[in-house]
Amino acid sequence: MSQAQRYYLTIANLATARGPDADLSFHGSSPQSFAVALQEALRKPILFDRWKAKQPDPDDVDPSLAPIDPNATVTAELNDLHVDVEVVTTLTHFVLRHRLFMLVGPHWQLHDVAAV
Repeated sequence: MSQAQRYYLTIANLATARGPDADLSFHGSSPQSFAVALQEALRKPILFDRWKAKQPDPDDVDPSLAPIDPNATVTAELNDLHVDVEVVTTLTHFVLRHRLFMLVGPHWQLHDVAAV
């Protein structure tokens, strides 16, 4: 695994931020429930495995999307009208972006990345 990175993200409207597939999408409304959902998606293969099973040819799925980080942490808090999210993980931006897309689609913005 590579060195852990700290990602700073914003979700403008968590109440409407949903992924393209309702079966895989985030369905909560609180920053804390989103933090739990994303942390689980980074730590465990459950979300990835469900997504992979829905692909036309699951055996052709890029294996670089599969890694997990059992030590990933996610915090999220309401700040004014948006949600600030902090993710600490050894997973690549490529993997993080994929998991975020499954959960909330394109409804997030990366602001900064820093080494831990």
